[in-house]
Amino acid sequence: MSQLKRVNNAAYKTTIKINASKVKQLCWYFTNVLFFKNSLNVSSGLKVFLLKLFGAKIGIGVVIKPGVNIKYPWKLHIGNHSWIGEEVWIDNLSAAVIGDNVTLSQGALILTGSHDHTKETFDFISLPVMLEDGVWIGAKATVSGGVTCHTHSILGINAVAESNLHAYTIYKGNPAVPVFKRMIKGNDET
Repeated sequence: MSQLKRVNNAAYKTTIKINASKVKQLCWYFTNVLFFKNSLNVSSGLKVFLLKLFGAKIGIGVVIKPGVNIKYPWKLHIGNHSWIGEEVWIDNLSAAVIGDNVTLSQGALILTGSHDHTKETFDFISLPVMLEDGVWIGAKATVSGGVTCHTHSILGINAVAESNLHAYTIYKGNPAVPVFKRMIKGNDET
């Protein structure tokens, strides 16, 4: 019987393209700690201003709650009237695109990076995440790199999306599976 190969973390080398100088990264690190991760800062307008200052593309009417952690604002795009809840972590080593009227509930995780577990060198993998218009990511839910959550899909509480979510469909579980169709009523309907 042949000996099984082992992971060799000593051979690992990162291949991520950060697209920012060391000075910009350092400035963002302290800005993120002081103004975003800090739960005492409740000013959404200030956070939007700072994200734009660091290269994020942010629409109008965006709300960013306290305790949010954003890896690289220059790889972030948020559309109009989207809501980023408390303790959300946008770990965007690749692009994170958030459409209009998207809700990221408390503790949600957008995770673009991973590793190739089949390689001895445990190579780094990073793929973008796309949240189309009207998507709702539930509390403590996770969206993995390479996933597109199509328009008005919902990822339920604590669910994990490792593949694309169909439009107007509600998903639950780990891994997330479709459980219902999303039906949106007008305000005049009961």
